Amino acid sequence: MADEMSKDFDAVKELELCVLHVGINADGEEDALRIADEFHTLMAFIPRVGNSSIFASDLIEIMKKDGPGEKGHIAIGAHDVAKAAEFFEKRGMGLKKETAQYNEDGSLKFIYLDKMIAGFAIHLKQY
Repeated sequence: MADEMSKDFDAVKELELCVLHVGINADGEEDALRIADEFHTLMAFIPRVGNSSIFASDLIEIMKKDGPGEKGHIAIGAHDVAKAAEFFEKRGMGLKKETAQYNEDGSLKFIYLDKMIAGFAIHLKQY
């Protein structure tokens, strides 16, 4: 078991995986603004309003409408999204191919995985 855990840790390190941000599902734009204001008031985060979401900070995205996942989503960063996707597929997670986005050179830059953890959808994003 320890050898397997060490191998997994090495793979995660090699892929340079990290959490880019956590997305929170709000009940509409007004609720998203209220949540962003809470982060601003309590933590001094400066919100950035976008079309479909508000970033309370670089690490917290608040979805204005129902976002993916029951509670929200977690963005996992990888330099090579295709290799990261392959790693997670080997661990039993499928890919939601309809969510795939590509760079101009054809390389994968974004995709959702097909399983949730604790009500959070997971997507891979190139950084």
